[in-house]
Amino acid sequence: MNTHVSDIARGRLILGAAGALAASLAMILAAGGAMAQQFSFAGKQIDIVVPFAPGGATAVTARFLAPYLEKHLHGKPRVNVVTRPGGSSLLGAAWVEQNAKPDGLIFLFTTSSTANPFVLGQKGVEYDLLKKRIGFSQSFGPVAYVSPATGVKMAKDLLKPAQPLAYGGIGAAASDLPIILSFEVLKLNPKVALGFTGRGPIRIAFERGDTNFDFQFTPVYLTQVVPAVQAGKAIPLYTGGSVDEKGHFTKRDLVVKDLPSLHEAYQAMYGKAPAGVEWDAYEKAATLTYQYGLTAYLHGDTPQPILDAYNKAVDAMNVDPAFVAEAKKVTGGYPLIRGDAAEPHLRAALKAGGAAFDYTKNLLATKYKVRF
Repeated sequence: MNTHVSDIARGRLILGAAGALAASLAMILAAGGAMAQQFSFAGKQIDIVVPFAPGGATAVTARFLAPYLEKHLHGKPRVNVVTRPGGSSLLGAAWVEQNAKPDGLIFLFTTSSTANPFVLGQKGVEYDLLKKRIGFSQSFGPVAYVSPATGVKMAKDLLKPAQPLAYGGIGAAASDLPIILSFEVLKLNPKVALGFTGRGPIRIAFERGDTNFDFQFTPVYLTQVVPAVQAGKAIPLYTGGSVDEKGHFTKRDLVVKDLPSLHEAYQAMYGKAPAGVEWDAYEKAATLTYQYGLTAYLHGDTPQPILDAYNKAVDAMNVDPAFVAEAKKVTGGYPLIRGDAAEPHLRAALKAGGAAFDYTKNLLATKYKVRF
């Protein structure tokens, strides 16, 4: 009898424990569902912080993206673009460093003009891009072209131009860096005049004949340089290329597919594929400037569900007919890149050190008098 009572009691204990476990599991699942619901952006405002003045390519792209992020982020938040210029983008980046929280509501949207100073360790950098998570990224492609007066009709002609090559740029450590490194890859030594306030004035200087070698990003190239090409006033040579499945710049530009990449241009000039520290340095700079030219940097502790929400929004935007049509006019038509696809390549490019880093820093310090 006592044994029977003990068995019953034991059974009740087991059933009670099982019930408690089931209740606990239910609570955990409910809490998990509540956590997932918290990451809806309903009723929220997202601030895209652009560390440049209004009207530039970054601000224009941010304003183009904002309504589509509103449309496709879960909860349809309000998306606001805030420009915080100053210090060649360093001030705005520092503000985000101090004010962004891991809730996905404030993120830095910027270019290699912010990334290069971080990588190179320049003074005034008060932010750590390596600790950030990536919301999404937007590619931009450069097209290099020359004046007909150079006698250059294709890349291999650059080795024997009819007149010395002259290039105008903004700054050696800014978005000009990959082009400057491409000169080293191609073994060219053009006269380089830096200090222009933007690529618009640089294009005008080319049209006036003050320079004879220029590059423009594809949106400007397609709308403002192609007419000059058609009129015989500019000769396009090559693009910066785009990355293959291993992250190397061996493919042609996704938008300007009729021109060879820098990789192909080198092969045409020298009969072999580019290699060595010059090429490694170019690829690292091109990753930050072209492949992931405009990047959304979120707080480093941003939870995965929020990152997933951005990734899903990117997927939806890339198949949204209105977005695709407008993107062709604003960005050239490059698709947005999901944060989880961009992040490993960006982290590799943002890390200082190594032979390519040392080579770039030495080149900038000795040839272009950049101070660190």
